[in-house]
Amino acid sequence: MSRSPLRIGFVGSGFNARFHMQAFTAVRDAEIRGVWSPNARRAGDAAALARSLDVGDAKPYRSIAAMVADPDIDAIWLCGPNQARIDNVEEIVSTIERGRGELRGLACEKPLARNVAEANRVQALARSVGLNTGYLENQLFAPQVEHGRNLIWARGAALTGRPYLARAAEEHSGPHMPWFWQGKLQGGGVLNDMMCHSVEVVRHLLTRPGEPRSSLRPVRVTAHIASLKWSRPEYVRRLRKTMGNAVNYARHPAEDFASVVVEFRTRDGLTVMGEATTSWSFVGAGLRLSAELLGPEYSMAWNTLDSGLKLFFSREVKGRVGEDLVEKQNAEMGLMPVVANEANVYGYEAEDRHMVQCFRQGKKPSLTFADGVETVKMLMTAYKSAELGKTIRFPAPGVEKFVPKVAKGTWKP
Repeated sequence: MSRSPLRIGFVGSGFNARFHMQAFTAVRDAEIRGVWSPNARRAGDAAALARSLDVGDAKPYRSIAAMVADPDIDAIWLCGPNQARIDNVEEIVSTIERGRGELRGLACEKPLARNVAEANRVQALARSVGLNTGYLENQLFAPQVEHGRNLIWARGAALTGRPYLARAAEEHSGPHMPWFWQGKLQGGGVLNDMMCHSVEVVRHLLTRPGEPRSSLRPVRVTAHIASLKWSRPEYVRRLRKTMGNAVNYARHPAEDFASVVVEFRTRDGLTVMGEATTSWSFVGAGLRLSAELLGPEYSMAWNTLDSGLKLFFSREVKGRVGEDLVEKQNAEMGLMPVVANEANVYGYEAEDRHMVQCFRQGKKPSLTFADGVETVKMLMTAYKSAELGKTIRFPAPGVEKFVPKVAKGTWKP
């Protein structure tokens, strides 16, 4: 293992990249040294943020190739938009193939790609140059999820039998940037954007600690999608006003609600179930993550809005609009929960710490691009189930070439 810190370059300068930068304040043996963005000003701003957080002497780069070729960069965190994923990875790999870069790791934010064909391409590119890869699914690393899971399995499951039902949900009022709302760019709607988290959380909770992810095999998927809020005329107008004319849910809507039930088979032949729900139509204090795990004589529950800190502001307190209390904050008055360290609570700190340790030690992370491919297969099987209105065996026939109607711009709620 190298004694020197892992020097990281970021592809992307937006909301997600900045969340990771905050998380690195709690990660040892790593420094953020670079940022690339198609918007040079934003790259400079993100690099300045990293320096202000004292997580590395970061600088903006003129291209991904220049960042990869710099001997001052050891690993890349891919945090750019979904539609740029293939181009970004191709530029990284091309630079390495030309002998102008030596990376010890490549970590990619969720989802790995917009569909299975693209996910396979991303994985094949990384393999072609022998990159150690990490798939970033932060909620699996949330401290409450990990601690609760370990206690359930060590105490309840050890004495009365394995858990048989897990539930997970991620809900908020909608994404920050216009591209998220456009099915052709993002690859779908809320199912593609957030269900990757929720289906992986239920699978993680139902998997015995220490056993591989493959010990729990998905066999059937039932899904539903709907546009409950944002295709209503008044909200179509509001969305176009805030996100621009390219986001037109009267013509090209994407789902703002999705539910998925996954039937899993254990190694010893038992059936266990996972239920997952995601929404861009939730109106509450802000982002709400929740999970439950149930077994023969026990249960656990987690909700990020059950915060230990709450503030109250009367109607006389008319402050600025912001997200200083909780991500996707919807109000600035009344009784408000406060998530004091979101980077920790949502799992970013533990996730980044794990990836850094694996890349420094040359070990395979607990989640790799191969896991990212299977997650995309799960999402595409869910889309196919929703389109056909029936339960689908996993993986769905033809899933390798399947593209959801939402991503094609032909879906009608």
